[in-house]
Parts: sequence; structure tokens; C-alpha cells
Amino acid sequence: MALRVNYSKNLLEAGCDEAGRGCLAGPVFAAAVILPARWHHPLLNDSKHLSESDRNTLRPIIERKALAWSVAMCTPEEIDKINILQASILAMHRAVASLSLLPQHLLIDGNRFKPYLGIPHTCIVGGDGKFTSIAAASILAKTHRDAWMTEAQDAFPQYHWLENKGYPTLVHREAVLLLGPSPHHRLSFKIDGIPIGERFP
Repeated sequence: MALRVNYSKNLLEAGCDEAGRGCLAGPVFAAAVILPARWHHPLLNDSKHLSESDRNTLRPIIERKALAWSVAMCTPEEIDKINILQASILAMHRAVASLSLLPQHLLIDGNRFKPYLGIPHTCIVGGDGKFTSIAAASILAKTHRDAWMTEAQDAFPQYHWLENKGYPTLVHREAVLLLGPSPHHRLSFKIDGIPIGERFP
């Protein structure tokens, strides 16, 4: 299915998406992107349906072509304090706040959001596969987060973040159980039903 360019005609529209909600380690990232009217790229799609190479190809193109874009995050400490859903929404708020242009409408991937600055918003389940601005936001959030995890890997190679980017793969889970958490782990997240912070108080 081809991506739609606009949801609301004649409004400056920002697409918003997050990356890293399901990870055991690292921040949750969010991006907000305002694209030019009718701009599209043949590779552009939901980041989950693209190869890492295609995402990395698209990132500088989106950043160069966008009218405005921003990426923000919430730390593992914030995630543990307010929960991952609220942290994801807060990261999106921060991304919108950092845009160089004030959007007139927000397109949110998913079904949950809190109004921000009175800007009208529309939640769209699977929006990153339906609208160009949300797809672009999904790519920026994903690539910026992957880059953060790759850099963090240098100090903590034992968790293999270069391969898993903080997601709960078997290798990652076993490393946490054997070695304990790093400063970047989310202590409220569970392995085998038990929060990491309770396993390693």
C-alpha cells in the first residue's frame, strides 16, 4: 500500500514516532518530522520493513529534505520512574518542542498520546506504514537510537548491543542474568517475569 502524504490538507503537519519501547536497555527515542508537501522517496516506508542499510541511506536524505525535524529521548531512569508508555509520549513531546517550526497538526503512530501545547493530533495505528511523515519519523527515531546503542556497546561489549540494540534476545537476557545490569538497563523491565531491579537490588 502506497504511503499517503497528508492527513489534513493545507496544515503544517508533523509525523511522530518512537523507537525502543520493548528494549531492556537504552533510552526510548522519538522523532518528529515535517516534510515538504508532496515529497516522497521510493525507499520510504515503515522502518521495521526496511533493512538497516536502507534506513541509514534514508536518514541523511530525510534530515536534508525535511522542513523541520527533531529527535529526543527519555532515559532508562525516566522510563523506570514514569513507565515506558508515558516515557514514549514524553519523548515525542520533547521532539515536537525542539522543532524549528511549530506544526499545526500532529500525526502520532499508535493509539495513545497526550495533547501537547494545544496542537491538534490524530493517533493512527500502524501509521508508520500509512503516512510519509510518520514513516520518516520512524526511520529517524530508529537510526538515532541504533547509533546511540552502538556507541554504548564500546563500554559494555558483554551485552552484544551491536547485534541486539538493547532488545531482549536470548544472548542479551543471559548476559544480564550472568553479569547483572549495566547503568543503561531499565530496572523495571522483566526477565522471566521478574524485574531486573528486583533480581539485582
